[in-house]
Amino acid sequence: MKAGFVALVGRPNAGKSTLLNRLVGQKVAIVSDKPQTTRTRILGVRTSGRGQIVFIDTPGIHRPLHRLNVRMVDVAVQSISQADVVCAVADATEAVGGGDQYLATLLARGTAPTVLALNKIDRMSKPALLPLIEQWSRLARFEDLVPVSALTGENEQALVEALFRHLPEGEALYPDDYLTDQPERAYVAEIVREKVLRHTRDELPFTSAVLVDRFEEAGTRGLLRLFCTILVERESQKPIVIGRGGAMIKRIGTEAREELERFFGAKVYLDLRVKTRAGWREDPRMLDEIGIRDDE
Repeated sequence: MKAGFVALVGRPNAGKSTLLNRLVGQKVAIVSDKPQTTRTRILGVRTSGRGQIVFIDTPGIHRPLHRLNVRMVDVAVQSISQADVVCAVADATEAVGGGDQYLATLLARGTAPTVLALNKIDRMSKPALLPLIEQWSRLARFEDLVPVSALTGENEQALVEALFRHLPEGEALYPDDYLTDQPERAYVAEIVREKVLRHTRDELPFTSAVLVDRFEEAGTRGLLRLFCTILVERESQKPIVIGRGGAMIKRIGTEAREELERFFGAKVYLDLRVKTRAGWREDPRMLDEIGIRDDE
């Protein structure tokens, strides 16, 4: 039996969260086409007859411009030194650039074995992979390099086998049916934020956050009551989230409620409000409240 922690690290939008959901077999992390979707460390567990892999999904490594982003990048960098194996996730459709070179520098400072998952191969021709593999092989030292598609599952098993090869022997760290350490309140906030990301554009995805104000368990009536606040930084952003006649916030709420009902297996009442909180990305107390802490 083998067991241990595998950190998923890489640049923003490399597909780390989609890969995590694929590897654990269920959605535990939100996904979107916006960079910097993942803001905190998210743990997901895959257990099989071979052993147990505890995946740690991390925020994308990028140049931080706000205190929020500094904390996000710190989470990813710390994970490199704390994991038993590091799985670097790269977007195979993008040319290798300065951000990848910086990632390679960070990986070189760690001591854990590193596996490269070249993601999104479903979007490119197989012959185009060979020169890319050569580029990455020169950029950093990888014990294994596996082309994968988090979207279709292509080469998923090959990646899992590569990770198991480098994990230490040991007993499972969590029960067999354990899936994630995400608290229910945090999951609710993330699902609402995912819908905000899906339906808004420009700078709004980066300047918005979601707080769960009240979480009322389903009682005898079987109705889970959730009250959330969507934070934006400027008054001019509130109409974007609310929409004409409330159409946008209704759409966000409906999609979030339907997904939460599937997740909890219960009827959900979801109340969404929009508030302005100027400069929240620089406010340490605010960052602590939404779960992005210095000690992640």
